[in-house]
Amino acid sequence: MKILALGAHPDDIEIFMFGTMAAYAAQGAELTFAIATDGARGGKGDPGALARARRQEAAQAAALLGAVPRFLDFPDGELVADAALIAALKRLIGEIGPDLAITHAPNDYHGDHRALSDGVRIAASFAVPVLHADTLGGTGFSPTHYVDISAHAAVKAKAIRMHQSQDPERFVDAARTQNAFRSGQCNGAQESLAEAFRFEPTFPFADIRALLPAAPPIRTVMVSTRRVD
Repeated sequence: MKILALGAHPDDIEIFMFGTMAAYAAQGAELTFAIATDGARGGKGDPGALARARRQEAAQAAALLGAVPRFLDFPDGELVADAALIAALKRLIGEIGPDLAITHAPNDYHGDHRALSDGVRIAASFAVPVLHADTLGGTGFSPTHYVDISAHAAVKAKAIRMHQSQDPERFVDAARTQNAFRSGQCNGAQESLAEAFRFEPTFPFADIRALLPAAPPIRTVMVSTRRVD
């Protein structure tokens, strides 16, 4: 199986979907990470130096799963779903031939995320189904699918921490909180963690359950057995 993960910035795959990528890697899937922008506006100081640093950070994080990221190098903060982006995404999809593409939700918080989401949706067309990752903080997101990442939480945190230019601990903490909530939302077993996704069926792709790693094991729902006199 071939999985294409697309993030707008060099740390987005790690924050929003790295646990799921680790689950795919454990299954033997072929992973491709694609990063749309150069990340040059993700901090203070010289933009060129920051872009180079973030490129290296992304490469180190992807290497944890044996992946090599592809950099599309569009300007950070200026991404739009125009002909240039769509053409680049079509070339990438055509070259890789993925079974599933995973990217940002169309209503995520950052304009670059929304632009990439729109671009992927248009570029994918009849070629590949598109799955949308959770939004930052889960704002405005209604999941349709969940992936158990309990066994991969440590490598996800390690991948996020590779991005030292981004003060990563804030994202490590936020991601774990959100992953714990998403597991509870789908009645996952106690202490389990889950990443959440949304799939909008679009012809000819109606059902992608066979393409996803397992969801968290579900806790038994039962009525209290305590007697009240």
